[in-house]
Amino acid sequence: MPTSVKAFFDQKVPSVLATSPDKAKDVAAVYLFKISGPDGGTWTVDLLSNPPTCVPGEKGAPQCTIEASDADFRGMIDGGMQAAMSLFFSGKLKVTGDPVLATKLSKLLQMAG
Repeated sequence: MPTSVKAFFDQKVPSVLATSPDKAKDVAAVYLFKISGPDGGTWTVDLLSNPPTCVPGEKGAPQCTIEASDADFRGMIDGGMQAAMSLFFSGKLKVTGDPVLATKLSKLLQMAG
């Protein structure tokens, strides 16, 4: 069954950050996720704060913003970085801010996936 985007950000990511906050140090950035569609929403993942957090809404100043549809983001969660690259090059995954941080997304996806 495909992973729910809301469950990913509301449950999986916060759970991993709570149990393994040291993993966030590898990424050390603030991300804003804007996911459209019925399973979407907006979340801020702050991997700089101590402890690291994943909260609904737009908080603070993100260094990297990721925008995608819920279906495409679900594919990225389930398909990993290969799927993310494919979505990016097809224009279905929009990245603003520091593009280098987008390449670190695979660590976040692996942590919570």
